[in-house]
Amino acid sequence: MPVLMDARENYSGFLPRLQAAGARVLLLDYDGTLAPFHADRMQAFPYPQVPPLLAQIRQQGTRVIFITGRPAGELAKLSGIHPPPEIWGSHGLERLYPDGRHEVMALDEPTQAALHLARDLVARDLPQARVEVKPGGVAVHWRGAGPSEVNRLQENILQLWRPLTESQALRILEFDGGLELRAAVWNKGHAVKAILQEAGEPAAIAYLGDDQTDEDAFCALKGKGLTVLVRTESRPTTADVWLQPPQQLVRFLQDWLRASGGEA
Repeated sequence: MPVLMDARENYSGFLPRLQAAGARVLLLDYDGTLAPFHADRMQAFPYPQVPPLLAQIRQQGTRVIFITGRPAGELAKLSGIHPPPEIWGSHGLERLYPDGRHEVMALDEPTQAALHLARDLVARDLPQARVEVKPGGVAVHWRGAGPSEVNRLQENILQLWRPLTESQALRILEFDGGLELRAAVWNKGHAVKAILQEAGEPAAIAYLGDDQTDEDAFCALKGKGLTVLVRTESRPTTADVWLQPPQQLVRFLQDWLRASGGEA
């Protein structure tokens, strides 16, 4: 299994802790981690073996949680897991519970006004399908566009959005396939810290993610659980382990299921 930073022992050492743990928590990004990227983001379905494995893992008592840049309700429809697990959407600004309760962090009026302006600035010149409005952020997607078109879009959007970041309340974030302007008050790392506090000790916890938005989560969990980069190709990261999807991702989930008392 590919690993980063000579961390094979981090993975093999985690499995006995997982088996002996009184509580288990599996934190998962979605796009690029559990599902391959798709030019139409509403067609980004998970690898076929993932939903049944996650359902079995939940049945064995693991708390499965998605932490995603997508709106929470959108992911509930795409994941293929019924009923859906807990979802922290919009980089953690939203929390959708398995029983359907939905919480959204309130943003101050200046931040909301700036996000509305950001949406209007890009919506004038872009197809609706390329602009995504979500709680706490506006994203522009360019997956499927050619290199010259991507460069043009990126330069134009940065020029429009950079003045909006001067207040420190907003930040521009590059993700795999686009740019997002979002509230700086919250990120995936904050969500992980909140979940850690709820989980208490001695829970066995892992986080799986693929892009730069997941580095905040990796840092928040460092030294307290296993951090896993899931990508076809490696990149600089603070994660402990690198897995290539889908085969090694599936193997990881099978190992988790066996360690928690199930049969893969």
